[in-house]
Amino acid sequence: MEPRHSKEYPEGRRITPSVWSQNLKALRVSNNLSQADVAKILHCSQVAYGMYELGKRKLPVEYLVQLAKFYQVSLDELTGLAQE
Repeated sequence: MEPRHSKEYPEGRRITPSVWSQNLKALRVSNNLSQADVAKILHCSQVAYGMYELGKRKLPVEYLVQLAKFYQVSLDELTGLAQE
């Protein structure tokens, strides 16, 4: 059974909220930041940011761009679309 929010890309890759959620958490932890720290960067609450990390809330594109710039990664890397 496929995840409800997956999307098929022409190359056959799939992206689900869990992929970018895991990437958000991994980047935060590797930079020794708390959820509250990242929430301050995005000007949102810690609860809202926690929901983004859990994949329970959609992350606005503006936040994705802001986080990609902050962590100095591409949007493809952040969302899991980059080929490794």
